[in-house]
Amino acid sequence: MNTAYQSQPPLTEVESIEVKAIPISAHEQWADSDVVDTSWRNYDPEIIGEYYRSRWWEVWSRTVSIFLPMIIFALNIWWDKTWGKLTKNQAKRAVQMRKLLTKLGPAYIKIGQALSTRPDLVPPTYLEELTRLQDKIPPFPNEIAFRFIEEGLGDSPYYIYDEISSEPIAAASLGQVYKGKLKTGETVAIKVQRPGLVENIALDLYVMRGLCQWAQNTFKQIRSNLVAITDEFATRIFEEMDYENEGRNAERFATLYGNFEDIYVPKIYWDYTSRRVLTMEWIEGVKLTDMQAVMANGIDAAYLVEVGVQCSLRQLLDHGFFHADPHPGNLLAMHNGKLAYLDFGMMSQVKDYQRYGLLEAIVHLINRDFDGLAKDFVKLEFLTPDTDLTPIIPAFSAVFNGSMGTSGTNVAELDFKSITDQLSGVMYEYPFQVPAYYALILRSLVTLEGIAVVVDPEFKVMSKAYPYVAKRLLTDAAPELRASLQDLLFKDGYFRWNRLENLLNNARGNEEYDLNLVLNQAIDFLLSDRGAYIRDQLADEIVRGLDGLGQSTWDRLTARIQGQRLVNADPSTTSAISTLGHIQRIWGILRETKGFDPMTILPIIPQILTKSETQSLGRRIAGGLAQKFAARLIREVLLQDMPAEAAKPLALPNR
Repeated sequence: MNTAYQSQPPLTEVESIEVKAIPISAHEQWADSDVVDTSWRNYDPEIIGEYYRSRWWEVWSRTVSIFLPMIIFALNIWWDKTWGKLTKNQAKRAVQMRKLLTKLGPAYIKIGQALSTRPDLVPPTYLEELTRLQDKIPPFPNEIAFRFIEEGLGDSPYYIYDEISSEPIAAASLGQVYKGKLKTGETVAIKVQRPGLVENIALDLYVMRGLCQWAQNTFKQIRSNLVAITDEFATRIFEEMDYENEGRNAERFATLYGNFEDIYVPKIYWDYTSRRVLTMEWIEGVKLTDMQAVMANGIDAAYLVEVGVQCSLRQLLDHGFFHADPHPGNLLAMHNGKLAYLDFGMMSQVKDYQRYGLLEAIVHLINRDFDGLAKDFVKLEFLTPDTDLTPIIPAFSAVFNGSMGTSGTNVAELDFKSITDQLSGVMYEYPFQVPAYYALILRSLVTLEGIAVVVDPEFKVMSKAYPYVAKRLLTDAAPELRASLQDLLFKDGYFRWNRLENLLNNARGNEEYDLNLVLNQAIDFLLSDRGAYIRDQLADEIVRGLDGLGQSTWDRLTARIQGQRLVNADPSTTSAISTLGHIQRIWGILRETKGFDPMTILPIIPQILTKSETQSLGRRIAGGLAQKFAARLIREVLLQDMPAEAAKPLALPNR
């Protein structure tokens, strides 16, 4: 839930706002008891299951209250479609859907919030209505909120705060926000949790988990572990209900990403925070998706979308600690041009091997290495190690080649939504299992892309992501990425110059790309024990290139002396000329890269030449050229006039 909103009126005006509160049921009032609150602080499906197994009437009552209105709503849609009134009744149905999700509670409100960011999935009428779920949920009675503040902070809010609005500024799925002022003068947002929240959500999760268990046991086509995905989601929801945990998340987020250019994280006031009350810095700004307000304030929305995407990439791929709920209400465009992140209740962590696996998968995807991509899905635990990848590789090729267009390197053609939809079809057909952690990553990226599409309908996530990925691949010394870079640049003993061109060209589009760092790291790696394989491959490539150039020069010279025209060049000659073209283009890319200075390379050349590895490389190149020359001399001079039978290699007798 966001704790900062569009520019708000002064407190004196806020106090006059009439807010209609929804009544609190006896069920919700009972759930405020300490028995549930203290024992269910963390999500434990066993404890919750044990509690509700003896309350079957409560479970069945809730199940009916969920599915009955859903069935009625679906029948209304069917009726409209049957009688040709689908368009006419769309606005009315959209309102009904919003009210239905609101009535069903926090878990279903969050589903609606996710849908509200997808203009490519939801019709505009529904989209507009679901957007109201971000921060226009009916509030609960003021006296209950103030009682929670008193219980959590030890005194009446009128004594704790210098000022506090007499009514909530806004309400959302898990709580509501008041605007206040500390006695030290700071303006703050005071978030107070809804009553009965823990038990209500626990019951919904118990029902949802039971349904997922039944579906897995009944429908063998379902290979994903729906129960694990539900447990992952439930764990995050329970963490989100602990405001002390949210405060710690906010501070960790600020430490990791707060120094990123134009990212702002509000301050937490710990003396005024408890498990059900959170006091944080008040932020003035507008929703990033409110284009009218954004333009009225002279804010560059496209730039802030770029900032948000780059920050999300660092969350997922640098540190692995990411914001799992970046809906429009949680991303605020500040008047000073910064992007403020809000609501740190739902966060998640990506492990190191998962982060490197995602990076490798993106690299293999961009370069159409579907064999490598299939292996990445094994590493990422979508496929078991014993899975036969043979039929999966061409399936990947069909999906991604169609989405990427005709260009092998044009990442701007990638459509994340299209890829996700088509990949779902492949996952259904083959034995994929979606890991629980991936569901939150997908939700985060899809939501972020939905926000970006509102600002720029032509926005493509991968076109913004690949410069960062290319930079990481060239600068990260992690063994996993070094191995991935090696696989990317070498195939069947040949150096793939076009891949290096693509990497360098994309990496220079990243603001943090340091070319001098890349050159220094590349030299250090090549001259280390770990770079032995690449040194050997480069030596072979250099030998082939120099031999081809030598042959080309000799052929041209001979043809000129004989007064003939060189018609068919030797394949090695063509390859050498192509390599020269690649090197020229790479030099051009380097010269156009920010921060490139050839003078910085000169001082390290003597150090490189004195290295034993460099001398060994030189000897290998010299030896390779000598072998090539000797073989060519024997073939073209000594054997030129020898009869064909004599030129054949001798057959050794069998022994």
